[in-house]
Amino acid sequence: MSMDVARVEKFRKTPIDGQSFKRLIDAGLTWLRTNQQIVNSLNVFPVPDGDTGTNMVLTLQAAWNEVKDSGVRHLGEMAAMVSKGALMGARGNSGVITSQILRGFSRSVHDKALLDKESLVRAFGEARDTAYKGVVRPVEGTILTVIKEVAIATESALGSAKDTIEILETAVEAADEAVKRTPELLPVLKQAGVVDSGGKGLFFILEGMLRYVYGESLETPTMSVQPLSAMNLQDAMEEVEEGQDYEVVVDFVPSGELNLESFYGRLEAMGTSIQVGEGEGMYRMHIHVPTEKRYEPIDYIMGIGTVTKVAIENLMAQMDGIQKSSQIQFAAVEPGQIAVVAVSPGAGLSRIFASLGVAAIVSGGQTMNPSTQDILNAFENLPTDKVIILPNNKNIILAANQAKEVTVKQVAVVPTRTVPQGLTAMLSLIPDGDLEAVAEKMTKAISTVKTGEITVATRSVEIDGVKVRDGQVIALLDGKLVVSAEKVEQGVMGLLEKADAAEHELVTLFYGEGVSHAEANRIKDVVGQKYPNLEVEVQEGGQSHYQFLISIE
Repeated sequence: MSMDVARVEKFRKTPIDGQSFKRLIDAGLTWLRTNQQIVNSLNVFPVPDGDTGTNMVLTLQAAWNEVKDSGVRHLGEMAAMVSKGALMGARGNSGVITSQILRGFSRSVHDKALLDKESLVRAFGEARDTAYKGVVRPVEGTILTVIKEVAIATESALGSAKDTIEILETAVEAADEAVKRTPELLPVLKQAGVVDSGGKGLFFILEGMLRYVYGESLETPTMSVQPLSAMNLQDAMEEVEEGQDYEVVVDFVPSGELNLESFYGRLEAMGTSIQVGEGEGMYRMHIHVPTEKRYEPIDYIMGIGTVTKVAIENLMAQMDGIQKSSQIQFAAVEPGQIAVVAVSPGAGLSRIFASLGVAAIVSGGQTMNPSTQDILNAFENLPTDKVIILPNNKNIILAANQAKEVTVKQVAVVPTRTVPQGLTAMLSLIPDGDLEAVAEKMTKAISTVKTGEITVATRSVEIDGVKVRDGQVIALLDGKLVVSAEKVEQGVMGLLEKADAAEHELVTLFYGEGVSHAEANRIKDVVGQKYPNLEVEVQEGGQSHYQFLISIE
């Protein structure tokens, strides 16, 4: 990194109080958001739902929203506000762990008016300890390893470091090195050819703080272009910012070599949520802009190359359409009864959950992990103090447990990792039963179902002996990549073979938003012909990205 020497010297002489810490949080958030798609692209499996970057951005954004208007100068008070915002806004496993890192940091400095090098080192240590305690079975080669290495390195540097800036420099260097080593600690990362996404996100947060101190840009990504297939444009609806009314996507071929820094600079003057992908000489640009600027990106790109395709969507109209979607009739809950809250990734699945007795739905799943606050909001106003949460996604379990910790209600989290597990668990619901007994029965029930997922690969990779090409159909069985195929039908049949479907009784195909009812029924008939003794059902799921979620019982 380059630096503005005079600016750095000014920072060395200025004590870090609550307001200085707030600016560092803002810088970390800005740099993480700038590199959000890089973090999202670091999926182990080549599935179109990389969301770690989005989850961490939204978690830190919640922390920033808590303090952005605060004039508090006491460091400990400011850190406590940051921690509170992150705790309630935490999304996904990496977001929850990030909130725990900030919680530990806050605990360590609660009585400090100013941050010196000794208190910063202690705070990194407490951040590490709190994060590890927050995970039942810590896994090395993840964001946990990165905060651990940061704590170790900064403690070692304390004696020689002149001030907090040198400690921060050590932290950034240690985070960078720890991220690079994550594939050596977690074999699945090495197989996939990626580093840990959560760890990379934490590195960007720390690096953003240091870049702010150095006076460097926080707006230009370190790696601006991603493969076209890794552009998760479906996620745009999650982050529609106020005033950004239109989504514009332009495919183009530049007339000469594309100056990425200049390109990003021009786009940043027009809007937000900028993504750029490249493949075989063609580029795709994605941006959110206000109404009056919806044609500016197109005009600009026409001046630097040949435009081959343009798409413009009115985001506000789409959001209105979503909000006006059909209402679902949920089960009525009496005081003293058990209310079940389920996370659901699609309207069809939500209706099925409601028909089984769910009292409230939290929208979310792959690419759209709900926050601790979202989950809390779903049950806080229900007329009972007994609640069971079904996360239905491995990346939502930590947030569900965090919601359990911040409410006065009696809450049990049944650790459902998939929608089929959640639906199976609902069959064990006894509304008037004992909370712990019902939760235990549900937990036992989830082991009786296998889950299949059919989607399209976003990159070429080989994992667990399965070779995948970008754009191929892939199948996952209980979270493990088991099949690659050219067509959805082949993926479904290959998955069922791997799942020993002939030894089971019932297969339910929940078709996604990109699959017609007729096509789902056609595949159902193919399955029935292959397995005549198997009962096969088709249900509308409505989930994005995944052509089919499959329950095998």
